[in-house]
Amino acid sequence: MERRKFLQNTCPTVTFAFFGLSFVQACSKSDDESSSYGSNTNGNSSDPYGNDSQTTNGITESGNTITLDLTNSNFSNLTSPGDFVNLTTVDLLVLRISNSEFRAFDNCCPHNGSKNAWSYSNEKFQCATHGNSFSIDGNDAKECNSGSTSGGLKKYSSSLSGDTLTITKS
Repeated sequence: MERRKFLQNTCPTVTFAFFGLSFVQACSKSDDESSSYGSNTNGNSSDPYGNDSQTTNGITESGNTITLDLTNSNFSNLTSPGDFVNLTTVDLLVLRISNSEFRAFDNCCPHNGSKNAWSYSNEKFQCATHGNSFSIDGNDAKECNSGSTSGGLKKYSSSLSGDTLTITKS
């Protein structure tokens, strides 16, 4: 039996028996095989940091261009200004600014590199790992895992055409 198949079949049961339910995910699929989505919309997300596991439907990646089909149910929480999704498979935070404007950012925390603990309010994303806040204006952008505790998140260009959002990472 292959090691990976053995671990997939055995690890959750053994881990649960020894450590309890909270450690079962340590043996689950890696982040490169799934995606996390989230929103801060009225509790529609099961995770307060904007992360929900779902499929990669609605995302097309070609080189440094990412296309999102906003009609896909994975993006149904992007209905109002201030709503966001955290797309860990393509390392993006996507924020709805208005009916016709979205902004996309690197989801890597400038302080310590966390990618999955984000919340949004008052025009800033806050990383829950250490509580640091980062602006969305595109100014003073800090590099991922640079140790910065303030400044801005790296912003990518985005354009909306109908129900298709195109993001270009540079």
